[in-house]
Amino acid sequence: MGDLKLVKDFTVGEGFFGRYEKLVRDVVLPYQEKALNDQIEGAEKSHCIENFRMAAKKLKTGSCEGEFYGMVFQDSDVAKWLEGAAYSLAQNPDEELERRCDEIIELIGEAQHEDGYLNTYFTVKEPDKRWTNLHEAHELYCAGHMIEAAVAYAECTGKKRLLEIMCAMADHIYRHFIEEGAEGYPGHPEIELALLRLYRCTGDERYQELARHFIDVRGVDPDFYKKEVEKNPWRVWGNNVGDKIYNQNYAPVRKQDKAVGHAVRAVYLYTGMADAAAQTKDTELAAACKTLWNNITQHRMYVTGAIGSAYEGEAFTKDDHLPNDTAYAETCAAIGLIFFSNKMLYLERDGKYADVMERALYNCVLAGMQLDGTKFFYVNPLEALPGISGEAQTHRHALPVRPKWFACACCPPNVARLLGSLAEYAWHVEEETLFSNLFVAGTLDLTARFGGKVELHTDYPYDGKLEYRFMPEKGKTGMKMTLAVRMPAWSEKTDICRNGKAADCEIKNGYAYIQGTYTADDVITVMFDMTAKRVYTSSRVSANTGKAALQCGPLIYCAEGVDNENDVLSLSLKRDGEITVSDFLPDELFGIRKLFAQGYRETAGEELYSFDRQEIKPCQITFVPYYTWANRGLNQMRVWIPERD
Repeated sequence: MGDLKLVKDFTVGEGFFGRYEKLVRDVVLPYQEKALNDQIEGAEKSHCIENFRMAAKKLKTGSCEGEFYGMVFQDSDVAKWLEGAAYSLAQNPDEELERRCDEIIELIGEAQHEDGYLNTYFTVKEPDKRWTNLHEAHELYCAGHMIEAAVAYAECTGKKRLLEIMCAMADHIYRHFIEEGAEGYPGHPEIELALLRLYRCTGDERYQELARHFIDVRGVDPDFYKKEVEKNPWRVWGNNVGDKIYNQNYAPVRKQDKAVGHAVRAVYLYTGMADAAAQTKDTELAAACKTLWNNITQHRMYVTGAIGSAYEGEAFTKDDHLPNDTAYAETCAAIGLIFFSNKMLYLERDGKYADVMERALYNCVLAGMQLDGTKFFYVNPLEALPGISGEAQTHRHALPVRPKWFACACCPPNVARLLGSLAEYAWHVEEETLFSNLFVAGTLDLTARFGGKVELHTDYPYDGKLEYRFMPEKGKTGMKMTLAVRMPAWSEKTDICRNGKAADCEIKNGYAYIQGTYTADDVITVMFDMTAKRVYTSSRVSANTGKAALQCGPLIYCAEGVDNENDVLSLSLKRDGEITVSDFLPDELFGIRKLFAQGYRETAGEELYSFDRQEIKPCQITFVPYYTWANRGLNQMRVWIPERD
C-alpha cells in the first residue's frame, strides 16, 4: 500500500518543510551527486559511479582498469540518490538534473548482464560468487533499492528505462528462487518491500509472489545461513551465521515477537511484512506486525524516535535498554521505523502509528543532516561529551560533529529520498476519506478523486494552528469527502472549528473525522496545545532514572553547552519549575523556538570524589530542538536532565 501519485500531486508550501524541499533540490542532491563522483575534497571516497563504469566496461570488453571500491552494497547509494532525485523532479522539473539522471541510468543498464543480473561488486570483483552468500553479500538488498528507484523514477518522470532494467533483474531473481528453486532469504531485508512497490507499479503478480516467498521462507529453516557457509565458505566479513537472533531468522516471521538484531534490517523486513499483510489481508502476518511494532515503541525506542541501542551490530539489544551516550540510533533505522509505521496505518487506522512517524521524522531523521544539508550523522546519540564522544573506545561511533560523508554512506541519500517523498506519509486517501497524518504546509491536488484541491496552511511544528482550505474545480460548487485529521497524543486539548464554529466531528482512534461537502468558503481550523511539557521514562530504563526531557509540540529539546556556560553535566531541572517558550527566532538555527527552564547548577570540586556536598545555585537552562544540535561547533549536548526539588 502507499501512493506515490500523492508525491506528484502535492506541492510543498512555504514554511518548515518548504525550506527542506528547497534545500534538498538546491544543496543536498547536488552535494550528494558530487560525493558519489568523488568530487568533495576531504570527504570519504565513494567510487559508486566509477564502480558502474568499471562493470560496464568489463561486460563490454572482458576487462576493466582499477578495482571495485567500497562496501559490498555500494550500488545502493546510487539507487537511493536516484530515488531522491526522482521525487525532486516531480516537484521541480529540471532538464539538466534529469539529463544527468538519465545518463546514470544508461550506465546502470550497460552494467547489466544479459540474464538480467545487476551488481557491480560481483561483476567487477567476484564474478563467480554471485548468489553464494545471501547472508552477507547484499545482492537482494541492492536490487531492492534499485527497484525502488526504478518505480519512483517511472512514476515521477514517466521514463521507464530504469524500470525495464530492474524488471529484468526482478525476473532473474524470480527464475533463480522460484522457477529454479534456489533456497534462501536475504541477510539484509529490503527486497520484500521493493517487490511489492514493483508489483503495484507493473501489475505483474510474480513480483508479489516473490515478495511473499522471501517473507514466508524466512526462519522456516533457521540453519539456512549455516548450511550456506558450509556449502560455500566464501565470506565478505565473516559474520556469525549461527546467531539466529541477530540474523532475524530465529523463527518464521509470523512467530517472531521481539524486535531483534540489526535495527535497519528489522524495520525494513517489518515494512515488507506489514505491506504484504495489508495487500493480501493476511491476518496472522498483520498480528505479528502489531506485536513487533508494539515491542519497538513500548520497549526499544528512544524519545527521539531513534531505534537500535548498540554499536555492536547496529542492533537492538534488550527491552528497556536505552543508553544515551552510547546509543547507535542510526538515521536509516529511524527512517525504516517511519516506513514500518506508515504501512501499519494501512493495517489499522490508528493515530499512534502516525505519532511515531512524526516523532522519528522531526527528531532523529532531521538530526541526521546538518541544517545546511552538507554534513550528516550516521549515529544520533542523546548525549554528547567532547573528549569522550567519538574518541573513547566505547564511544567512537557516537560522533559529536557531522562528517562530510561516510565510507558506509547509506544514511545521507536515505534522508534525501524520505524528505522528497513526505507526501506519501503526510496524506493517505482511502475510499471517500482524506487522512492528514503529518502536517506539511502545501497544496494537494485531488481533482481526479474529489473534484478539487486541498490546501494546508500552517507554521507547524512551531505553531499549533492548522487551516485546511478547499478549492473545488471549475464548474463544481463543493468537494464531498471526509477529512480525517490526526490528533497527536502530545496535545492535551485540541480544538477543531469549521468556519469559526465548533466542528461536528467523530473522534476515533486518534483521528477527528469531519464529513461534509466543502466549498471554497469553508475553512477547517485545528488548534493543538503547544504547551511545553516534561517527558519521563519508565523506571525500567536505568539510564533515565530521576531525569526528564522537554518536549514542545512534536519536538524533543536538548541542552547544549554553547547556550549553558559550556557545561550541561552540572545542570538539573527544578521539579515543577517554570518552562517558558521563546518567540519564534527566524535568525537562529534557520528558525526555532527556544525553551527556558528553571534549574540549578552544581559547582564541581577538583577532586574526583569528596565527602562535601557540592554547592548548588539556581540558574536558567536554555534548550534548543534536538534536530538542531551540533550545528554551532563542538560542544556538550544532553536530552535527559536530572530533576531536583
